[in-house]
Amino acid sequence: MAKIMIIEDDPSISKLISENLEKWQMNSYITKDFNNIIDQFNEYQPDLVLLDINLPVYDGYFWNQEIRKISKTPIIIISSRNSNMDQIMAMNMGADDFVEKPFSVDILVAKINALLRRTYDFTKAASDVIEHNGLKLNLSSGSVQIGDDKIDLSKNEYKLLQRLLKDQGTIVTREQLLNFMWDDERFVDDNTLTVNINRLRGKIEKYGLKNYIVTKVGQGYIIP
Repeated sequence: MAKIMIIEDDPSISKLISENLEKWQMNSYITKDFNNIIDQFNEYQPDLVLLDINLPVYDGYFWNQEIRKISKTPIIIISSRNSNMDQIMAMNMGADDFVEKPFSVDILVAKINALLRRTYDFTKAASDVIEHNGLKLNLSSGSVQIGDDKIDLSKNEYKLLQRLLKDQGTIVTREQLLNFMWDDERFVDDNTLTVNINRLRGKIEKYGLKNYIVTKVGQGYIIP
């Protein structure tokens, strides 16, 4: 199911959108705290963002720019502002579409579906790339990149990163990693996993991404 983040301070509009998304088998997250939108974005990891311009604290243009600093997730601006300048500003700041209020929910959902298809379904390159917080793993080429820098990883380090990224936001147990990494983990020293994790973590931190892989004592590892 696609995950849609709704950043709108009118509860009635947010609820209306959310209910209609549910009919289309899409999950939604309605923002209630407008002080820490980026924290909520990172936690929810949406596939698409619906963003109003007129918001408490900071406006939608500000949050559009903040999201674009860390993600290429599609953004649709929804706003009662309807001047050409507003639409031009939204697009120049990285938004993918602009919908004026009052809007037809059916048209909005159609735009969401079209943008999701263009972004995720019809772009093979996108399906071959896992990207999170500035790190990009290419499944086709087997390369890992942070910014413009390519990271040289061993086969085991690459496999570990791939598994942790695919389960991003979820704790992966040591047992799960051992099963994934080696055909018969019974003959693998448990310390081998720790060594590989520490080497991978060190290489990532070398390029400025601190605490990218977090150890959950007694549970496993997670890329938050």
